[in-house]
Amino acid sequence: MVINSKMSLQETLEIAKKEGNTIGLVPTMGALHEGHLSLINFAYSQCDKVVVSIFVNPTQFNNASDLEKYPRNVSKDAEFLKTHNPETIVFTPEVNEIYSDKVESEAFEFGDFINFMEGEFRTGHFDGVGSVLKRLFDIVKPDKAFFGEKDYQQLRVVKKLVEITGQNVEIIGCPTSRNEFGLAQSSRNYRLNDAQLKEAELIYKALTKAKSMFSSNSVESIEKEIKHMFEAQPSFELEYFSIVKEKDLIPTKTKDPKEHYRAFIAAFLGEVRLIDNMALY
Repeated sequence: MVINSKMSLQETLEIAKKEGNTIGLVPTMGALHEGHLSLINFAYSQCDKVVVSIFVNPTQFNNASDLEKYPRNVSKDAEFLKTHNPETIVFTPEVNEIYSDKVESEAFEFGDFINFMEGEFRTGHFDGVGSVLKRLFDIVKPDKAFFGEKDYQQLRVVKKLVEITGQNVEIIGCPTSRNEFGLAQSSRNYRLNDAQLKEAELIYKALTKAKSMFSSNSVESIEKEIKHMFEAQPSFELEYFSIVKEKDLIPTKTKDPKEHYRAFIAAFLGEVRLIDNMALY
């Protein structure tokens, strides 16, 4: 079932809720892949009805070219969902259904952790994410919403968002879905050719290397090793590699045996920007 208007969606969900169904939401920007499917399947294991929103949110792009080139094919996405989960409710709103006449971000106080990594290199990105999700949560009123850990910093932002807004939705993080070579499933992978898909394995190899080194090497030496790995692959441009404390997501140069750490990475392969992260414990 594909629904374009929020009024029609709310009428459909109101009937489902009156019948005692719990509602799960999987927010997406389309270009659906196996990673999305794993989120949807997990949502079905937790909820009676699942809504998948497909909306390329303009306010979370700080690069107009990136927004323009973001892959879009709603009919293909709907067919993908019909094949795998035919009962899924697909919500495909136009921009004015989400933002009315004013397409701009709200400002949120998410905390210091958004000043690093994605927040540092994508100005205003997380305010855009918060703005669209606040609206989607208001429209759908889901019991639970599901997000992949590939965007781990974003996952923490979303949890902070519902703390700020007081919206009654449980945020569920799901493990990163990877292909057979370890590359994190991403809609941006559609923009890579076969040779680049093979090269992109470097991101997973770098994170795995960092994890193997972490217990017996300094943060500085790990960062140096990862930098060398990317310098040896001229088709890549490393934007950042950061090791952070998991509790606050702030980059660190020291290690405390009582803390848990996570490595984050962003790199350009040609014009395509790829991100990933991995727990170091």
